[in-house]
Amino acid sequence: MFENVQPAPPDPILGLTEAFKADTNPDKINLGVGVYKDANGTTPVLESVKAAEKTLLETEKTKAYLPIDGSPAYSDAIKALLFPASSPVVAEGRAVTLHAPSGTGALRVAGEYLASNHPESRIWMSTPTWPNHAPIFTAAGVAQEAYPYYDAQGQKLDIDAMLAALDGVKAGDVVLLHGCCHNPSGVDPTPEQWVAIADKLAEKKAVALLDFAYQGFGSGIDEDSVGLHTLAEKLPELIVCTSYSKNFSLYNERIGALTFVAPSADAAKAVLSQVKTVIRRMYSNPPAHGAGIVTTILNDASLRARWEVELAAMRERIQSMRSKLATGLDQRSVQLSATGNGFLTTQRGMFSFSGLNKDHVQKLRAEYAIYIVGSGRINVAGITDNNVDRLCDAIAAVTKN
Repeated sequence: MFENVQPAPPDPILGLTEAFKADTNPDKINLGVGVYKDANGTTPVLESVKAAEKTLLETEKTKAYLPIDGSPAYSDAIKALLFPASSPVVAEGRAVTLHAPSGTGALRVAGEYLASNHPESRIWMSTPTWPNHAPIFTAAGVAQEAYPYYDAQGQKLDIDAMLAALDGVKAGDVVLLHGCCHNPSGVDPTPEQWVAIADKLAEKKAVALLDFAYQGFGSGIDEDSVGLHTLAEKLPELIVCTSYSKNFSLYNERIGALTFVAPSADAAKAVLSQVKTVIRRMYSNPPAHGAGIVTTILNDASLRARWEVELAAMRERIQSMRSKLATGLDQRSVQLSATGNGFLTTQRGMFSFSGLNKDHVQKLRAEYAIYIVGSGRINVAGITDNNVDRLCDAIAAVTKN
């Protein structure tokens, strides 16, 4: 049966990491996969996480299965992180949160739920979007449409084109939005633009699906939630897929959540029951350890404060590297856009559309062992004080030649 199976092409992002690992150049730089690196080029285990794990080790009494939808304490902690205590969404019981195996798992469960319960719905995605979005919803059997998002010439959100395209959305369609730190562009809507987007979706009777993987990596925990809160205020129905890989640095724990907001508490309970049937036939119930870490931190005032300091430090280091990259390119008389390099500092989160084309990317890899996704998207968190000058020199060489 397996003799004639053909090899699958490597994943465009994770495959890049495999090539990077095989490269013997001691000065190689990986700006591909979306993983945070500290000033030493290491993905750290947060001190708040270590303290939470110590608590879990000392207090854990069982390794029994979690419920299908995960730990109730975890669900409550996540809802409190997403919504203010005064939110009608929480007070009226209109939100239900399920533990999911990572943000990717949350997206796939959402897709399976839509395919099973709302097969007529289409999902609309931004151009560009995270490369795994389309395969996830294709595998779930959800029809897809696209809307324009990024203005490459102006390095900004093309809000007029986006809203015009969303005029084609039908009632019951789902529109996928990035909660903050848009992957891959790093360009987010302003608060005013979030209002315009929410008003458009309300007008079309559409459901927003928010991929919220970077809360706290843009401007802050509350600041990054402006889009979510605007949508929750203006729309009766909402799906939120969250990941805690980045903001808790829990990548290999695969910890995420899936939240549904419904028009009423009864509708929310009905949706929850249907999602549980989806989970039961996919993986039955979720892993416990990552959820235990996040719950312990969020429910302990001291650990929560320590985590927020560590999260701020990660965010500020990324912002610092954005500034140093822009300054370094300016010093070498390199402009990655017609208006200069200022866009590097206004984009948010780990990712930036650098303006480098495929030819530049290929030369950077072949001649300098610098690994970047073919679209020119770079992971700014992979830049350090030790490699930023080499990176700027290499970019200058490939763009000027």
